[in-house]
Amino acid sequence: MKTELLSPAGNLEKLKVACHFGADAVYFAGKRFGLRAYAGNFSEQEIKEAFSYLHSIGKKGYVTVNVFPYDEDFAPLREHLELLTAVHADGAIVSDPGVIAFAKKVAPSLELHLSTQANTLNSYAAAFWADMGVKRVVLARELSIDRIKKIRDALDPAVEIECFAHGAMCISYSGRCLLSNYLSGRDNYKGECVQACRWNYVLHEKSRDAREFPIEEDERGAYIMNSHDLKTIDFLGELVKAGVMSFKIEGRMKTAYYVASVTDAYRRALDLASKDPDGYVCRPEWEEELSLCSNRGFTSGFMKGGKGGAETIAYEDSRSEGGADFIAKVLGYDFTKRCVIIEQRNRFRVGETLELMSPGKEVRLIPVREIYNGEGEKIEDALRVQEVLMIPTEVVASEGDLLRRRKA
Repeated sequence: MKTELLSPAGNLEKLKVACHFGADAVYFAGKRFGLRAYAGNFSEQEIKEAFSYLHSIGKKGYVTVNVFPYDEDFAPLREHLELLTAVHADGAIVSDPGVIAFAKKVAPSLELHLSTQANTLNSYAAAFWADMGVKRVVLARELSIDRIKKIRDALDPAVEIECFAHGAMCISYSGRCLLSNYLSGRDNYKGECVQACRWNYVLHEKSRDAREFPIEEDERGAYIMNSHDLKTIDFLGELVKAGVMSFKIEGRMKTAYYVASVTDAYRRALDLASKDPDGYVCRPEWEEELSLCSNRGFTSGFMKGGKGGAETIAYEDSRSEGGADFIAKVLGYDFTKRCVIIEQRNRFRVGETLELMSPGKEVRLIPVREIYNGEGEKIEDALRVQEVLMIPTEVVASEGDLLRRRKA
């Protein structure tokens, strides 16, 4: 069975970026029933457009339906599941037993994938869910590679195993957290999490007029619940050997640049790991690529058999920073004028050097000597977001490529 690279799609643009940079499949949500309510998400019309596009290029799409619903949610849920059936969705990612039973009745042809929210940690639970009609199990993140392999070996070969390979980690067990509900009133289980684990906390001493005392860890800060990001590209061959069929990148709320960069790095790595898992060695350029994306530092989590404790926590701060800025999306290349045509996303100027990102290729440099706007006027400073511009260059780019700028 071919291993799958599964990338996040917070909106239709990011979906197309993920596909352009090598994803085999994408996952996304409708306007309801997904656990990322503040991602862009997809209207009914956009869901139709998404699957029309995906299937036209031989890609797959899975829709998250992993909220924990109340009884009153099931009437609109029926309409949503019927829509997914009508557009021939490749799967729905679910977590609630009631939703699974309901989907089997109202959308029997819809393939069901069990969300990591179900915190599946053993082969007996995985087999149980398979008996309930689940085709794929997204395992809990609290598992080592050895335990993943044992679950894979114990299951019917027809049951697929998916694991998170890269991205933000929830400090709570399998994402089962009520901090957001308690501190802000926004329901984590309806996709409204405020990521309270990233906040800076202090202690208050009861008898001292609410005086604040910083919580410090060896003077490194007070972000006691802020996790590093998961990264498995170093040992991807081991996960292939363990029987993981789908490698999932977290990040439906991340930028198109993040989706492109991480997808491209894991595409190249997974191609190598799938061909020769025993001989797999992560290449330095892939590591560098991931470091340029927004991240909170990296951890292997529980994958290498650790407890996922202190070594996973980013005590210093909760900011997610990278080493490059997303500058523009490439719309095409004008061979007559020898110009790359772009849609601007962040400010840049004449005199700077940009990097062109193309799928499966090392970055190429584009010195910005001139910039022209849509009226053919020469400008020195590209200020207007989403303005269509032209940059003269001999470097040929393709629609869907991206331009970035290294940070100083």
